[in-house]
Amino acid sequence: MLMNRLYKVMNLSQLCRLNAAAILCATAIVSMLALTACNRKPPQGPAQFTPEVSVYTVIEEKAVLTTELPGRTSPFRIAEVRPQVNGLIQKRLFTEGAEVGQNEPLYQIDPAPFQAALQNANAALARAKANLSAARLRAERYAKALAERAVSQQLYDDAAAALKQVEADIAFQEAMVETATINLNYALVRSPIPGRIGPSSVTDGAIVTAYQPVPLATIQQLDPIYVDVPQSATESLRLQAKLQKGQLSNQGAQFSQVSLILPDGSPYPLKGSLQFRDVSVDPTTGTVTLRMVFPNPDKTLLPGMFVTAIITEAQTDHAILLPQQTVSRDPKGNPYTLVVDDQNIVQMRMLTVERTLNDKWVVSSGITPGERVIAEGAQKVRPGATVKTVPFDPAKPLAAAPAGTTPQAGTNQKAPPAQPKKPAAN
Repeated sequence: MLMNRLYKVMNLSQLCRLNAAAILCATAIVSMLALTACNRKPPQGPAQFTPEVSVYTVIEEKAVLTTELPGRTSPFRIAEVRPQVNGLIQKRLFTEGAEVGQNEPLYQIDPAPFQAALQNANAALARAKANLSAARLRAERYAKALAERAVSQQLYDDAAAALKQVEADIAFQEAMVETATINLNYALVRSPIPGRIGPSSVTDGAIVTAYQPVPLATIQQLDPIYVDVPQSATESLRLQAKLQKGQLSNQGAQFSQVSLILPDGSPYPLKGSLQFRDVSVDPTTGTVTLRMVFPNPDKTLLPGMFVTAIITEAQTDHAILLPQQTVSRDPKGNPYTLVVDDQNIVQMRMLTVERTLNDKWVVSSGITPGERVIAEGAQKVRPGATVKTVPFDPAKPLAAAPAGTTPQAGTNQKAPPAQPKKPAAN
């Protein structure tokens, strides 16, 4: 028993000596790590710099407002050629697809029946005129005899009525001669308008009827030619309201001229004129049709061609125009621009833009003359950042930022991400 207790006391004392040595060793390691951490220098971040941007100073300009509207060409006049008498087509007298003049012969219908009808009408007219002299002399004799009371009133009335009947018969036969002459002339089908004629729907030997539903051919006058374009009724009302308020003006000869862009993107060399605006709004599209007239001597414009019309609507002396690169859009599609204030701090401005004019936006609100908007370098800054400014020069692009630098932090700029911490030593 005594020996067992003695052994336990000896083991406990050895264990205590071992634990004390371990504690002293751990304390020494922690002290060395602390000294190493104190001597280590903090990591240095990239050098800070003030970004440079080019700015465009807003001014009021004199501008002529134009609108580009897609449209479609249509012939100035179109005529569907139909026969006006029944008959047999003897010959076609034109070349399909060629230019024809007004009253130019197109088809020859067999004239024999109409010539016979004309001769018959002339013979009937001659017979009626032959009876005229006898009826007139009889009526004159009876008038003298009635004055001498040699004949009765009834005989004179019959003679006068016979004379009038002969005169009416002559008038009727003259009308028949005129009708036969017209039908004979209709046997030669002529072009009602000048223009380009299309394919023929009949050939020689075909039987045609007067005013048949199917035309023999179609003629389209292409010089001049119409261009019909739809314009939004809302835009038209907005423009009229500004004109009434005096904000815009549309006086002068230039506002009656219209330019045209062809489907291949090239400009049409001749100017057109605005003829009229439709008096009704299309209920399905909410647009008003504008009709323009363009000269087309070389037949460059063909019916059904899609073109773009450039309409000069109004002019103003106080327009605010911003280069397109100065205007951006937020995720909702609202336009905005970045402005540099007097302290060279970037600010965001929401804009109201109306249209494009060449390479600029026409701005109606959100910016005032004299302010500076960022034209180049906007991708390097955020609202609240401090920047250096240089005048905007399209011929000299802005230099890139030096490598290994970061923009100077502004009020609303995001802080750089924190460095990850190393795990503590065990």
